[in-house]
Amino acid sequence: MPRSLRNYRGFLASTRGIAAVEFSLVFPILLVLLLAAIDAGRAVAVSMKVRAAAYALDAMANQYLYIYDSDMQQILGAASIVLAPYSSGPASVILSQIQVSASGQATVIWSDQLNGTARTPGHTLAIPTNLTSTSATNKVCRDNTYPSCYLLLAEVSYTYTPMFGHFITGPINISDTVYVTPRSVTCIQRNGNIPASC
Repeated sequence: MPRSLRNYRGFLASTRGIAAVEFSLVFPILLVLLLAAIDAGRAVAVSMKVRAAAYALDAMANQYLYIYDSDMQQILGAASIVLAPYSSGPASVILSQIQVSASGQATVIWSDQLNGTARTPGHTLAIPTNLTSTSATNKVCRDNTYPSCYLLLAEVSYTYTPMFGHFITGPINISDTVYVTPRSVTCIQRNGNIPASC
């Protein structure tokens, strides 16, 4: 039997180093799974922070009777604290008060922003239908005698850039919105400006 054929058969029959070969084949897959799990975990954490920031904005703002510029800076700035330890640079925070008419039309009364574009006062916007229901049990207004009612709308969006999967997914936009009614008044005055229907 030729020497080269014996060497070839010996190579095929050898089991030395097979674990190293298998590991070298599986390692890249395991590494990709590990890095994907890290990115996914961070994305879920950012998503929870965005939700908490939107809720915190509404929870703070709905306690005010009047909101002045200094108050608004503190309210919007609180979003940065809630988002920590993640940077607030990729975050856009918008707090608006909207008026819902008896017919269910929602109109922006005032709006303020941090790292974003505030909504334009006077413009209409679409809100969830359960907030504009005219049935007595689902009506937004606390009392059916109100000609209209007011809601605070907190909007937080975050552009999350994965550490490892950026070349696959690119930046991921995470956002949340929360609606609440003012706690102690029909509507919240901004810089002392009282809406006509308030």
